[in-house]
Amino acid sequence: MEQARNEGVIFAILGLAGLCFVIILLFIFFQKKKNKLIAKQTETQKQFEVELVESQIEIREQTLRYISWELHDNIGQLLTLAKLQLQKIKDQDTKELNDNLTFILNEVRAISKVTNPDYVNKISLEDALKLETDRFNRLNYIKSALTIQGDSFSVNPKSETIIFRILQEFFSNTIKHSKASKLDVRINYHDDQKTISILAKDNGKGFIQSDQNENGIGLTNMKKRGLLIDAEVNIESELNAGTQLSIIYQQK
Repeated sequence: MEQARNEGVIFAILGLAGLCFVIILLFIFFQKKKNKLIAKQTETQKQFEVELVESQIEIREQTLRYISWELHDNIGQLLTLAKLQLQKIKDQDTKELNDNLTFILNEVRAISKVTNPDYVNKISLEDALKLETDRFNRLNYIKSALTIQGDSFSVNPKSETIIFRILQEFFSNTIKHSKASKLDVRINYHDDQKTISILAKDNGKGFIQSDQNENGIGLTNMKKRGLLIDAEVNIESELNAGTQLSIIYQQK
């Protein structure tokens, strides 16, 4: 009787152990399926966000292309016509006006270049940035300096354009809101790692990093652009001490 009771206990323990084992296996199985489903949903969401950002950027680029055409073809032609008509007037007093028209025409042409995606795609990142910094200095917007270190290497044109647009957004915020007097841009090529590190820094009023009104939308847009080319984009700012943008991009 005692032996039968012991055997019954052993069988019960073995049965319980088997049941626990089956439950554990089922838990692991369903956990793996859950993790796969979550990973798939995350990937789908990421892909959706990437496609959304690409669509938004394409719309913006198309808008910039249209603005560039308007500046070059319409406004540029009107200014050229006005300049030609002014030259027909034999009057010394028109010299200053003629010089101003020439300056405006050159600026319109310069702006049409940096807003035109087709033109930006044809030139290097450093050439595009030089156009911008030279324009800022020429118009006395802000004292700008561009420094290039290391040996440059070929970069995917799409990636260069995205990096340039990120920097343009930073420049725009600096000129409009920072009240800065200086803007420094440094490009460092690491040829051995095919990596580009860029630092753009102003000496403006800065902002508190936790202030989403100052930081949120602009930084989000820059990070979304960086996401498309797997670039690391960060902004650091300190009140009354300026703001800096860093971009790290590795050529695939």
